[in-house]
Amino acid sequence: MKKLIVLSLLLGAMVFTVPVAEAKTSNAAVASDPQIRVRIGRNRGNNRYGRRVRVVTQTRIVRDGRRVYRETYRITYLPNGRTRIKVISRVRIR
Repeated sequence: MKKLIVLSLLLGAMVFTVPVAEAKTSNAAVASDPQIRVRIGRNRGNNRYGRRVRVVTQTRIVRDGRRVYRETYRITYLPNGRTRIKVISRVRIR
């Protein structure tokens, strides 16, 4: 019970002693400072190629137990950042 009372007194004292910070700005300083936006790097706004769907075909060797397959699959890169993978063919090698 003592701990609860002491804790509540400490929190209450902190509420009264915490200084209130006010943001004061002078109108002369705001009016004289120009607002400049600097963009570093490539200009991404006019990049037409970033908005296209890109399709890549690849092959890989896959083991399924004792069997070995060569898979040909198509990766589609969508403009929103997602990818779609679809297996086109699967040929048994061994």
